[in-house]
Amino acid sequence: MRLAAELSDHVRGDVEFDAASRALMTMDASNYRRVPVGVVAPRDAEDVAAALAVCRAHGVPVVARGAGTSIAGQATGTGVVLDFTRHMADVLELDPGSRTALVQPGVICDTLRARAAPHGLMFGPDPSTHSRCTLGGMIGNNSCGAHSVAWGTTADNVHAVDVLTYAGESAHLAPGGHGVPRPLRDTVRTLVRGELARLRTGFPELPRRISGYALDALLPEHGEDWARAYTGSEGTLGVLTQATVRLVEAPGARVLAVLGYPDESAAAQAAASLLPHGPLTVEGMASDLVGDAARAALPRGRAWLFCEMGGATEREARAHAERLCQAAASETTGHTLVVEPAGQRALWRVREDASGTATRLPDGSEAWPGWEDCAVPPARLGAYLTDFRALLRAHRLRGLPYGHFGDGCIHVRIDFDLLTAPGVERFRAFSTDLAELVVQHGGSLSGEHGDGQARAELLPKMYGPELVALFERFKDAWDPAAARGEGGLNPGVLARPHRLDENLRFAVLPREPVPTAFAYPHDGGDFSAAVRRCVGVAKCREASASGTSVMCPSFRATGEEQHSTRGRARLLHEMLAGEVVTDGWRSPEVRQALDLCLSCKGCRSDCPVGVDMATYKAEFLHHHYAGRRRPMAHYALGRLPRWLRLAAATRTAPLLNAAASLPPLAALATRVAGLTPQRPIPPLAPVPFTRWWRAQDRAAQPTGPTAVLWPDTFTNYLSPAAGTAAVTVLHAAGVRLAVPPNPVCCGLTYVSTGQLDQARAVLRRTLDALAPALDADLPVTVLEPPCAAALRTDLPELLPGDPRAARLAARVRTFAETLEELAPHWPPPFIDAPVTGQTHCHQHAVLGDAADRRLRHRAGLTGELAGGCCGLAGNFGFEQGHFEVSAACAEDQLLPAVRAAPAGAEVLADGYSCRTQLAHLAGVPSRHLAEVLAEHLT
Repeated sequence: MRLAAELSDHVRGDVEFDAASRALMTMDASNYRRVPVGVVAPRDAEDVAAALAVCRAHGVPVVARGAGTSIAGQATGTGVVLDFTRHMADVLELDPGSRTALVQPGVICDTLRARAAPHGLMFGPDPSTHSRCTLGGMIGNNSCGAHSVAWGTTADNVHAVDVLTYAGESAHLAPGGHGVPRPLRDTVRTLVRGELARLRTGFPELPRRISGYALDALLPEHGEDWARAYTGSEGTLGVLTQATVRLVEAPGARVLAVLGYPDESAAAQAAASLLPHGPLTVEGMASDLVGDAARAALPRGRAWLFCEMGGATEREARAHAERLCQAAASETTGHTLVVEPAGQRALWRVREDASGTATRLPDGSEAWPGWEDCAVPPARLGAYLTDFRALLRAHRLRGLPYGHFGDGCIHVRIDFDLLTAPGVERFRAFSTDLAELVVQHGGSLSGEHGDGQARAELLPKMYGPELVALFERFKDAWDPAAARGEGGLNPGVLARPHRLDENLRFAVLPREPVPTAFAYPHDGGDFSAAVRRCVGVAKCREASASGTSVMCPSFRATGEEQHSTRGRARLLHEMLAGEVVTDGWRSPEVRQALDLCLSCKGCRSDCPVGVDMATYKAEFLHHHYAGRRRPMAHYALGRLPRWLRLAAATRTAPLLNAAASLPPLAALATRVAGLTPQRPIPPLAPVPFTRWWRAQDRAAQPTGPTAVLWPDTFTNYLSPAAGTAAVTVLHAAGVRLAVPPNPVCCGLTYVSTGQLDQARAVLRRTLDALAPALDADLPVTVLEPPCAAALRTDLPELLPGDPRAARLAARVRTFAETLEELAPHWPPPFIDAPVTGQTHCHQHAVLGDAADRRLRHRAGLTGELAGGCCGLAGNFGFEQGHFEVSAACAEDQLLPAVRAAPAGAEVLADGYSCRTQLAHLAGVPSRHLAEVLAEHLT
């Protein structure tokens, strides 16, 4: 393609016109989809200018894109997408004296905040996506966030911006307009001076007026502020190359006051009355968005306001919070003060994840953005919400409002049917009616995320046709090429916009469910619905994981969109659409993106909408290799239980271990099996756990409650010490054990390599072997976390028609859960030692570790285990081409945690993969919790 060739000749950054790169950029976090012709990741402003020149010569539109978290569709386009997240993502200067920072457009909000923090400063605006959204995107949309009642919108915090117009002109935008090219400056000044009355009276006065162009910022009494007029222009005027932003002083301490109210309306009505107390936030949520665990930490009520109060010290912040609670006491049902930062972070995560969790209503129905952030004057919020709820009922729709109550800005996901023509018609009718309702209450169609395609068509209802005509003239002054249909910047957005019901991303998906191996019970058995779970909020793009979180280790290792959960979901979406990714299940683009998915299942728990990429990967591989030769590693590692069982039956483990210790033989075996040469072949246990068990004296067993001890493949053949230790501990606790006499397997290795037909066969044999235990309703103790997770989730989803599958899944217990359930009064040995290590990613995502934490506490094992994924991830870290990513994942959290551990710390790792990774990369021995407890039994 000539355009791609010329861009490659003139741009030093990345130029990508392949199907995968285009597919990754078809959508943002909105309901819309537009297919670009290519993607360019510029390295600097010169690259931006070069890309614009080539695109201008070909009449191709250009769309600037940050993290792609826009909710109105403005980060999608049909021309060339400029991706600023790869190379132009730095804080260039930070001046504590002037409290300013010079940033590139791709810098992450939290990166800037981290750079400013040592100076006691911060960037005030903080959207819920602050951990991954970019400053360029925030400036483009005039983003706000929870703290806007204190520090305003992005426009309030931008001092100057440097941009390039589509025509290639450079402009420095600041108050006074001295850095604006004279022809543009004169044209815009003429426009403003000719419409002074309209510009002075045509904009509503409210804190969250984001809709349209901020032409009133160019009035003489506002200092002719070109930077403010540009902010919120959604990439339609000029391409941002750098910006000078203002920083604010960070409070020395913060206390979170959570106020309970009887219902959402009461909370909304109360919000404005709290503003005189100087809160940093006044955020509202109702009970339908709060899970049971979070609700336990909240005061009594059906709705809550999160009011953060600041102060120089904790004592001062607490005093401010107590005064606010006292002032509000007559209207509240209770209040809670959260002082500890960890507790505050936990509650704020509930609020920040709402943009994802709200996409699934309590009954599992899908809900979508579109009217995500309209805003009204705060004093009218209660009345507006009442009318809003009535409008939903009139259109037979449902939604879960929440958001910035102190600013009168409401977020909501609504259960629009965007798959059928009648549903889309209702979406349009509701949107039109709601726009009129917002205007009746003196509000703005957008209060945070911009108009984009979702609302720009309705701007005449808010501003009238004359002012909207001024918006078009303003756009034309900057970008005449777009008016002529000769390319331009982000055409179809804000000025002369597309219809709000065009370019819907669901229109290209299959109307009937595609045949699948998994049942997808939470998505109506529809793989398309499962893929639709990803709405693009991009929590998987966080550059660092905190606490126990896992998602997404491969993105943190590579920094590439295709290796994020969102990127993979986008490629699967395009695979189902068949327009850009055209090979269906045989797609090499999807296979390549999924190749570095560790199947850690972190997204299943950490993604706000529960995307389960490990399952999607297994499904894809199942279809991709159907009737075809697989990679050798799938045969060697995917069928590992078969080979290990054969080695045990022939008693050749010592011989195989000896062969693996000889470098030439080990290298040959590694190469033939498709394994990475950087790892040694793990030794086989000379005596499998099941053989050891059969040699034990059954009469010595206790007479207490009985549990089945599951001899998983890893414990049985590779690490029987964990099994023998578990027997010792469980017997000491009075638990009688039964071990299946016939081979059993959870199918994990078959599932992770997409050999799902064989996985189902293995699982059916397992259910047959466990029939007596199931009939006796015995708990099944599984020591290896990923095996327990496979039995809990994969088993019933692969065999949905077999009632035994659900029964076994319900009886699976972890080691700690077994002790807690069957021996609740047994005192474990008191070890009195610190711990380090890692909670297995599958345990975090599927099983939970609450029982493990309680057991460690009772045993005097202090400290926290790291989150993340060890990076070995079963077969992943052993396969060719994966070692570097595997090692990078270990360096993300696990290895630093172990290195930082105090002397004498017990290194815990219940997963065989985690123990192997620690041994391979750090030479550190680690043990299952059962081994540590067994060692200290007297």
